[in-house]
This record gives sequence, C-alpha cells and structure tokens, in this order.
Amino acid sequence: MQSPGREPSMEDILASIKKVIAEEKELRTAVAAPPEVLAESPDDGAESEPDDVLELDQPIENEAALGPPLLDERAAETTMASLQELSSVAASAPVQTANPLEDMVREMLRPILKEWLDEHLPGIVNEHVKREITRITGKKF
Repeated sequence: MQSPGREPSMEDILASIKKVIAEEKELRTAVAAPPEVLAESPDDGAESEPDDVLELDQPIENEAALGPPLLDERAAETTMASLQELSSVAASAPVQTANPLEDMVREMLRPILKEWLDEHLPGIVNEHVKREITRITGKKF
C-alpha cells in the first residue's frame, strides 16, 4: 500500500485497474449463477450474526441495478492481457538510481549544512518567535 504523501506507483495503478475489472467480471458471473446454499456452522452456543448484515466480500445480487456490462468480455480480457504485459515490463525494469555526482555533492554538503544549522537555526527561530509574539500581543518581547 502507499503512504499518504506519495503518488501511486505504476504497479499500484495497474493493480487497481486489474482489481476493478476482475471484480466486475466476478460480479457478473455471480449474478448470472444461481444462489448457493451456504452450509451453516454447528451452533457452539455463541450468538450468530444477523442475516441482514452485508459483508464487504459478498457480491451485490441485484442484476437490475447493475445494468448491462460496461465491457465486452473479449475487450476486458484483451485489456487485462495488455495491463499484465505492462505490469511485467514495469516490474522487470531496472530501478533508476540518482545521479552519482549529485549523491557525492549531497554527502559533502551534509556536514557543512549541519554545522551551519546548529550555529544559526536557534537564533533565527528565536528571532521569528519574538517577532510573532510582538505582532500577536502588541507588546515588545
């Protein structure tokens, strides 16, 4: 899964598209098939769940609400094959590394930047805090 701050990767997008297509296909076949009788577990004395609770993994069984399929089955299969091919190419593509010169410069600047921040940042923050307190309260700090 992805973190909130980053954009979805190509694999995430492809997986999402595949999932939607597979769910629609599964939903169509579930609606067309006759409902099956589920075997009930033996009563172990525990209270059973009410029948009116819709589990998220259960397909919707109202064919009239679904309307005609959005995709022809052949078009869906062709699309799935193309997306599968793209997914496999994307998965096998080498990960691009950053510019080695950029990495070297970053590592060289890191200690210099740390030293400058250690020396100057507390004073900068203190000055801004004093200025903001003066602005909010109207009193010189």
